[in-house]
This record gives sequence, C-alpha cells and structure tokens, in this order.
Amino acid sequence: MPNLSHHARRLRDVADALEAQSEPADDPLTPHPDTLAVVSDRRIKRGQLNYAVPDILQLQRRIRRYNADHDVPHGDIVALALDSWLRAKGYPPDLTPPQAETS
Repeated sequence: MPNLSHHARRLRDVADALEAQSEPADDPLTPHPDTLAVVSDRRIKRGQLNYAVPDILQLQRRIRRYNADHDVPHGDIVALALDSWLRAKGYPPDLTPPQAETS
C-alpha cells in the first residue's frame, strides 16, 4: 500500500492557505480582518522594510498625504497595501505564533 502521508500534508497546507484568505469583497483592496487586527495591535513586533522604488510613482508623497487625510501611520499604510496585494496574488501570511520552546 503506498504511503500517502505526503499528499495528506499537502492537502492540509492547501486547506490552511484557503482558510487564511478572506471571502472576495466588492473592493479587492479591502484589508483582511486578520491584518487589521495585527496592524492595530501596537504590542506586535515591527520590522523595517527598505526597498528602492521608482521616484516617479511619488509613493512617499502619496503615503504622507494619505496619512494627513486619514491619520493612519505610514507603516500601517504600507503593511495594509502590501498585505492586500500579496493575498490577492495568492500569498497569505502564516499568522500562527511561533511555538514556545520547551526545555
């Protein structure tokens, strides 16, 4: 009898990825509820994201204007935008917390 455990594991991975995606919204850029919870939690560790982007897109100016109009922190704007785009492309995050080490 063939060992199908590899296939079962892959099916669980696919099911987990599908569960992590939200139902399609009218607006494809609507942030996922899990992402909103993460972004609003100021106790969650944050990291710097540095990438060179084309100046002609005026991303920094546009982020500053959105911040001024909506009072959303710059990092949250970037996190929400990138997360929405990556989820739409099929790359949801694994939001499970790392397992605590037992000694």
